[in-house]
Amino acid sequence: MQKKIQSALISVFYKDGLENIINQLHALGATIYSTGGTQKFIEDLKVPCVPVESLTSYPSILGGRVKTLHPSVFGGILGKRDDAQHVAEMKQYNIPEIDLVIVDLYPFEETVASTTEENLIIEKIDIGGPSMIRGAAKNHKDVVVVAAKKDYHLLEEILKEQKGETTLEQRRMFAIKAFDVCTGYDLAISNYFNKTDFINPFNKAKSVLRYGENPHQQGIFYGNQDEVFDKLHGKELSYNNLVDVDAAIQLINEFNTASNSQSAEVPSLGGDLGEAVFGIIKHTNVCGIAQRETVKESWDAALAGDPESAFGGVLVCNGTIDKATAVAINEIFFEVLIAPAYDGDALDILKTKKNRILLQLSTKNSLLTHQYKSVLNGILTQQNDVGNYTEWKEAGGRETTAAEKEDLSFANIIGKHLKSNAIALVKNKQLIGKGCGQTSRIDSLRQSIEKAKQFNFDLNGAVLSSDAFFPFDDCVKIAHAAGITSFIQPGGSIRDNDSIEYCKQNNLAMVITGLRHFKH
Repeated sequence: MQKKIQSALISVFYKDGLENIINQLHALGATIYSTGGTQKFIEDLKVPCVPVESLTSYPSILGGRVKTLHPSVFGGILGKRDDAQHVAEMKQYNIPEIDLVIVDLYPFEETVASTTEENLIIEKIDIGGPSMIRGAAKNHKDVVVVAAKKDYHLLEEILKEQKGETTLEQRRMFAIKAFDVCTGYDLAISNYFNKTDFINPFNKAKSVLRYGENPHQQGIFYGNQDEVFDKLHGKELSYNNLVDVDAAIQLINEFNTASNSQSAEVPSLGGDLGEAVFGIIKHTNVCGIAQRETVKESWDAALAGDPESAFGGVLVCNGTIDKATAVAINEIFFEVLIAPAYDGDALDILKTKKNRILLQLSTKNSLLTHQYKSVLNGILTQQNDVGNYTEWKEAGGRETTAAEKEDLSFANIIGKHLKSNAIALVKNKQLIGKGCGQTSRIDSLRQSIEKAKQFNFDLNGAVLSSDAFFPFDDCVKIAHAAGITSFIQPGGSIRDNDSIEYCKQNNLAMVITGLRHFKH
């Protein structure tokens, strides 16, 4: 059912992006109603505007808390045009039909982010705005509602291409978007009072993906990728790409922050933060990672850790991709490369493959503070796993050396980004063997040792990280037999002493961190 927009109520906090719409409405002969600052903005454009006060017979009162909450406004929004009683009552009380509502909401979240003064925050809880938006969305059979600046372009196209006429499908589309805006707004207010930060993902921008985890599954992404990275080249990111990109960014962010350790004697996360780190992700697990003085050296060492698994992986770096690194990377097949910056000649080389995805990290690429996972008919939520350790307890037969400290700290980060049961073997800040996703820690250890042997790494002098405690001393014994003499693990088993005693008897180093990183 086609409906022509002949009147509009416009009341917004942010005025940018409105000028074209107002001029188009005026050109179509629509009557425009408005309030306060929006009214002045419209009149400054030399467009006639009817103040809402002329409908309500009341000025804005109570410091602006009450200005649109009146039957003359809400009757015009909610009145059903095909209901004879509604039409008669609107005529009786001189209530004009309102065909378009453009209303945004007070910046509540922005205010919470900028101040802790509760009185200022409370005043940014919008009342009239959500009410008008919900009313217009409810009556979308007759009314168009636009509740967010990001949707202005859709309205502009309709005003231009359809001369202000809208279909029921279009009005329903705008209504759905409007209800999502209200849901997100109410959730932000609830989060503030409950001191939580649950995010409603369905209030975000929606991108339909090529498919889900498998080709027969539908996939949709809700969110704004531009807040995290810019896509410089390549095909659209798939469901699996996005999952791996998230894992890669979570990993590299570990090396872009200062240490949270409590002791100056303990090395910072991964050692010298000034060095370059290059990681390779495959199915959300780290399959190669190294820290070196240059980006090219860190790439070479990361790839050498497991060149077999690197095929088709997602690559991530915390330094600028230069030409030498690009030439080296260009020799293998990979899906995605993520870096904070690229040299121009490096981009020229990397763009030679049209489907290869190149992402440039935003300077504000921090991800959410909480994680969400759907299970059964509900959602699990938890805080992100942050930090490297809460303590550094030397519990073995000898103290760790300075070099071992750096490798152990580095290994502890890697174990955190492997599926449990996770074992990471590190030597000279290079992952040389890993085991993950196994049903027993012994199987993961054996897998990690075999990986190291497969690529001819000498395990003598290597360190071992475990994401959870050793329930028995079998892992320590097997690793020792392979040449490993330094371990890091969270502790917490009722049989911790078995592993500790073995280390003491055999002059092995053992560090207890007090922080487990178990990961499904």
